[in-house]
Amino acid sequence: MRIASIGHRVFSVAMICLGIVGLLHPDFVPVWSPVPAGAPVRELFVYLGPLISLISGIALLVPRMASIGARLLLAALLLWLLLFRLPNFLETSPFAACWSVFPLAVMLAAAWVLYVWFAAEWDRKHLSLISGNSGLRIGRVLYGLSLIFFGTAHFIDVPDTLSLIPNWLPVHLFWVYFTGSAFVAAGVAVLIGLYARLASALSAVEIASFLLLIWIPIVAAGSKVPFQWSETILNAALLAGAWIVADSYRDTPWLAAKSR
Repeated sequence: MRIASIGHRVFSVAMICLGIVGLLHPDFVPVWSPVPAGAPVRELFVYLGPLISLISGIALLVPRMASIGARLLLAALLLWLLLFRLPNFLETSPFAACWSVFPLAVMLAAAWVLYVWFAAEWDRKHLSLISGNSGLRIGRVLYGLSLIFFGTAHFIDVPDTLSLIPNWLPVHLFWVYFTGSAFVAAGVAVLIGLYARLASALSAVEIASFLLLIWIPIVAAGSKVPFQWSETILNAALLAGAWIVADSYRDTPWLAAKSR
């Protein structure tokens, strides 16, 4: 079993980095934290998520272990979503809850794509509904829904979005609405399969632009604000996840009306 793509390498390294940072600074890595205070054996889960991230990231880079790594990561992210994220919809505002759900959903989408790519014979035989084309579709749907939320968030929270626009860019309000609309349009395109390869690639470029133009300059300027470092790490992880989803369309023509 070979390395699937450059995106596969980038995502694997991102998982390794998330694991190392999470083990050194519990409750800091946004993909795995926070673990709700009332969760059973909370301290175990605080370290378990980053440890799984580290192990699965390493396994994904070892050809003979890639299927195990993808299976482990998919199971862990799905567990995190069901146990620690979705219940928030009942405990906090929908907007705040969505911010905890959809970034994790992007990582889950990427893990699902990798699971499909590296599915072993046992998976294809016993778990065909999630390890074949239907599994690929699930991952893409999760990604598309996440993009729609990211875009909608720009319109719901205009002041905070405005505060992130670099000063050297003109007409700040235009960029708020342009980037929000771009995310929504890309999400819809991925969901309906219309120019989905182009849409997923452009969404990855947009996520990369946030990392390069906003978060990296902030932390490079010497920021000591934990939130800003956390958001930089999250943005880098989202870029790696988006790259994987975009790679899933590599056999689809750029302007195909329906994704394969």
